[in-house]
Amino acid sequence: MHSLPPGQTKTRKFPVVGERLPPSTLDLAAWQLRLTGQVAYPQTYSLSDFMALPQRDFTMDIHCVTSWSLFGQTFTGVPLADLLKAALPQDTAQFVRFVAYSDRNHDTSLPLDYAQKHCWVVHTINGELLTPAHGAPMRIVTQGKYFYKSLKWVREIELLAEDRLGFWEATSAYHNEADPWLEQRYDHSLKTSAEDVAVLKAASEFSAYADTVILSANLSRWQPLTSDLRSVQLKACNFRNANFKGVDFTDANLTFGNFERANCSYANFTNADLEGADFSGADLSNAVLENVALSATKFFRETKAGKRIAANVSGLTLKNPHGLLESQLDFLEKSGVTIR
Repeated sequence: MHSLPPGQTKTRKFPVVGERLPPSTLDLAAWQLRLTGQVAYPQTYSLSDFMALPQRDFTMDIHCVTSWSLFGQTFTGVPLADLLKAALPQDTAQFVRFVAYSDRNHDTSLPLDYAQKHCWVVHTINGELLTPAHGAPMRIVTQGKYFYKSLKWVREIELLAEDRLGFWEATSAYHNEADPWLEQRYDHSLKTSAEDVAVLKAASEFSAYADTVILSANLSRWQPLTSDLRSVQLKACNFRNANFKGVDFTDANLTFGNFERANCSYANFTNADLEGADFSGADLSNAVLENVALSATKFFRETKAGKRIAANVSGLTLKNPHGLLESQLDFLEKSGVTIR
């Protein structure tokens, strides 16, 4: 029996989120997995070494922080607990850090006790080898956590005496616990202050906000003083009734933004991250969404009373979308949007 955590949408797809391809420096012939840190016997596995270990199957549901869930996926690999038996964790080891082959040094961490019970190193899903976009040749899979705790392209497993925030946790305010049943997507203790939100609203130049995450800001009814909002990082923000007509959001991160009744007509969202954003009731007429991340993005929603609240998508340009879920795709196509 599968259960859907709060705020999640069921899908039959396996959307690609985060980095879409491994770094060009990842040489499959030279791939290694290292076990390091607070262990008595550090280990190094080549691909053939790893595949010679006893392999097992297990089935789990995937819950992505962007709010999609994929039920009943069967993975093949080796439990972390089995790998650690040979390395022999020291008494000082309290946490485990997973490190990726990555140009941006992606990593994540978990308490060691939890990881030994719930983490696997896997290479196959539903009888098929993982694709590069999904972490081939090996990735971590963690049961019971949002999927950013399931690192792609793993190269090192390091045992730590003290915790160390991972890439997404440190740079994007993702919650370090990542419990989907508690809806721990973001660490709201890092919520942007009212004073900083006031400064943002009054700004006429936004280049500084490309490197600053604005989290859970109330930007309802906002009308920016400039149309140039390229590369801003405005995550989980309230944009209800905002006026973004003609605004350039190229390369912006607007994940989990609530755009209900916002005017986004003629706005440019090229290369933007809109995962989990809600455009229900927004005006997207003549907007441009090109090469956009749309995992669990909503263009309509149904109320409990059965009323549909939908975006105005007349004249919308939609090219090369990533991760669009089934019901939203069906809505857009039936609304006359041509997806190229």
